[in-house]
Amino acid sequence: MNNILKKILLLNKKEGETPLSALESFRKKNKKYKDVKMTYAGRLDPMASGLLLVLSGEETKNKEKYLALDKEYEFEVLFGFATDTYDILGKVLKIEVVRSCLTIKELGKKIKDNLKFFTGKFKQKYPIYSSKTVKGKQLFEYARVGEEVEVPEHEVFVKELKFFKLRKINNKKLLENIEKRIKKIKGDFRQKEILKIWHKNLTVKHRVFDTGFYVARFRIKCSSGTYVRSISDGLGQKIGIPALAFSIKRTRIGNLR
Repeated sequence: MNNILKKILLLNKKEGETPLSALESFRKKNKKYKDVKMTYAGRLDPMASGLLLVLSGEETKNKEKYLALDKEYEFEVLFGFATDTYDILGKVLKIEVVRSCLTIKELGKKIKDNLKFFTGKFKQKYPIYSSKTVKGKQLFEYARVGEEVEVPEHEVFVKELKFFKLRKINNKKLLENIEKRIKKIKGDFRQKEILKIWHKNLTVKHRVFDTGFYVARFRIKCSSGTYVRSISDGLGQKIGIPALAFSIKRTRIGNLR
């Protein structure tokens, strides 16, 4: 039977799944892989979706080769909020609505003017909420208990970062969107606490919220290990407006689509 098994599989990880749960779901639907050694080559955050590269059988020994493949993502950035995870599955640390005097055209120009800081080769710090191991512990383990740790950085390469367009979303629709998506998450990712914080921040009656929030859409072609969440947060810092990764979808791994 093993001779008909695929050595390389491309799964479509859904938003809300972990890579492991996506792999186990595949096993349940494909019984012939039940007792076959399998591993995924390259993580995807719970809030991210898209391509997940899975290796089976003897091909698992070549995992490092596949981990090094470059990637392509389509993603959105929400302006107005910063969180400790750099995406919506995090505690809100800062809120600052885009000034009403700043037109959509002017914000678009600010975005374009700052993309240069996130293209080519540059050093990128790992997000504190990530699986990077430091002194035998993953970074998120330090973050969970508030333990200080020196966060390492690594060199990444962004071949292309393309900005497409901006859209607006009001606070009611934004809250509905966030609640619906976070409720898909299984496991312990602080969901209940995070949902309470989002609800508190987006149901408060404040005239500045009447202007709504901007969401920008991008595509990035980058080296393995590049964190789109960090680029989203960093772009906000350069512009001077808190920002986070609103959605992330992996669309290519090496030459695999």
